[in-house]
Amino acid sequence: MARLPWAVLLLTLLGARYLNWRFSASLNLATPLAASLSLLTLAAELVLLAGFFLQLWFTLLPERPAPPAGPIPTPVPSVDVLVPSCGEPVELVERCLRGCLAMDYPSHTVWLLDDSDRPELAELCDRLGCRYVARREHAHAKAGNLNHGLRHCQGELVAVFDADVVPLRPFLRRTVGLFADPSVGFVQTPQSYMNADPVMRNLRLERWLLPDEESFYRWIQPTRQNLNAVVCAGTSFLMRREALERVGGFETATPSEDLATGIRITAAGYRNHYLSEKLSAGLAPFTAATMARQRCRWGSGSLQTLRTGADPLRIPGLSPLQRLAYSEGILHWFTFPAQLVLLCTPLSLGLLGIAPILFSGDALLTVAMPFVFSQLLLTRWLSGHARAAILPELYRWIFLVPICAAVVATALGRPRRFRVTPKAVVGRDTGPDAGLLLPLLALLALQLVALWNLAPGRLPLMAGQEGLLPVSAATVGVVLGWSLLNGLLLLLAIRSCWDRPHRDGVPWFALSVPVRLQHSGGTVHGRLRAVSATGAELGLESPEDALVLQAADSLRLEGLVPGLALPFLAMAREAGAIGGVWGPLTPPQRDQLESLLYRREGLWPTLRAPFELRTLPLVLLRTLQRVEPESWFRRSLIPQLPPLSGLPLPRHADLPARAGAPDPAR
Repeated sequence: MARLPWAVLLLTLLGARYLNWRFSASLNLATPLAASLSLLTLAAELVLLAGFFLQLWFTLLPERPAPPAGPIPTPVPSVDVLVPSCGEPVELVERCLRGCLAMDYPSHTVWLLDDSDRPELAELCDRLGCRYVARREHAHAKAGNLNHGLRHCQGELVAVFDADVVPLRPFLRRTVGLFADPSVGFVQTPQSYMNADPVMRNLRLERWLLPDEESFYRWIQPTRQNLNAVVCAGTSFLMRREALERVGGFETATPSEDLATGIRITAAGYRNHYLSEKLSAGLAPFTAATMARQRCRWGSGSLQTLRTGADPLRIPGLSPLQRLAYSEGILHWFTFPAQLVLLCTPLSLGLLGIAPILFSGDALLTVAMPFVFSQLLLTRWLSGHARAAILPELYRWIFLVPICAAVVATALGRPRRFRVTPKAVVGRDTGPDAGLLLPLLALLALQLVALWNLAPGRLPLMAGQEGLLPVSAATVGVVLGWSLLNGLLLLLAIRSCWDRPHRDGVPWFALSVPVRLQHSGGTVHGRLRAVSATGAELGLESPEDALVLQAADSLRLEGLVPGLALPFLAMAREAGAIGGVWGPLTPPQRDQLESLLYRREGLWPTLRAPFELRTLPLVLLRTLQRVEPESWFRRSLIPQLPPLSGLPLPRHADLPARAGAPDPAR
């Protein structure tokens, strides 16, 4: 989508001016060591800026959004819904299967593809009415499992959901109509999460930070739609079976079978669509270490695509722009080593006395600062309000060293072994993962030493050594500010490595609707604050009601599910609020509750990242606070839209206070 053409033009002109200055006046070529460091820094900047400007210019292309989904064609296309599974908890798989079965579509069959050969899952499928398929050979991980499942079904269309994902009821109704055009190969929808990822959760920033994937689905995927270079994202998509068979099924030569298969289908001449509607939600990793493992697998798998027949640079059938778009998405992973270089750049002056970039006062004020600040100020608008400028960089900083290691290993022909991301909370808290924490501590220690050396009166005097100090005051000032920002982000990254303890993986949601609690003595009115499949928290109209309710028997909650009274057992109270768990639920009650929480239409809001100056003070405060376990009224919550409401919330930070842990800054 073309967003703010004037902003694209402004950034392009400022960027060209900045690069002209970098090549002509900022390089330190006085000695071989200084020249090497200076050119390495410039190369890292060019890698980062190349990806940034390419995505920026893609936004200027004519818009070609996915067409409105028309009526389901007649005769109704049959759909096979494939759910690949490998060790997920049974209750999680059941939640997914129930959601798939409940989709509002007249002709679909749900298949569980079990790669762990568990009898309890076979029994579950028999009870629910799903098809169950297991395989003796377990080669090629998820791609092999999907290809094995394809041999057992014959539907015209194939939908794929990971076992932790629950589709909304209208998923097939909103996507199948797009296949009335026989040239459409697949339709991808956004991935949403029903729980906070570890970065948000560990810093308790659920109200202030959006998941890192939001900018991909709200900025990058729409531009790929304009190019017919939509990225298949592994779950929550629908494919034409004929297109899959034409390209030989799911690609097995890389763990990123989704990306490679999507490229093959595009190269085969099909038109593919990105439908920008949140029609499903899954689980984010529960710990920082598992999230790092997931990102490393994504990076390694994407780069391995270059060694398959789906390499966008070599596969026949793609247009030049499609090759450019797919290649940029794959080579984007090399921006992580480039960012590591820039992280270490300020260390050169503080530790070695060498300035890789030479600043003058005029160049700083008239060239560098306008370009940098324009990027910071325009990021929210360019990304469709999906991210701010600085805080989302935490996702890169926390996982920077592991991803760099995975990228380098893959580039050298030693890709990491495929490992499934755990979808359950296992074991007790054992502290931060050493592989994440130790590199960050080492980088922070180096930054502190460099800052100490840059303090007034402590700069190493190396006069007479060409290319070394003394340097201009502007250069020292920039390096000081750069080091301070790096130190701050490293502190936040280190703080994020301590996972917030929690008992289980059941997601809780911030949902505000009026409710009533019926008891033998009468009715108490209140408003729902938080809800899950296991219980709820309510704010009461009168603080005294909490004492009455905690002592009452046979509580029943009304107003949450229309026409349904849910048994409620009070477990905890605080001023004006009460929390409790559900009593024994009948199968219909359980199904209606899960439909409300996971499957109803218009469930997941489209949030807007708040203005960053509002959030930075709170984030700084978070680094000083102890990591508290989740408990009653102190939960990590993800917002939901109330039933019958389809309006997006205006800003993430404008959610009710209960949309996250209590805010100590207030």
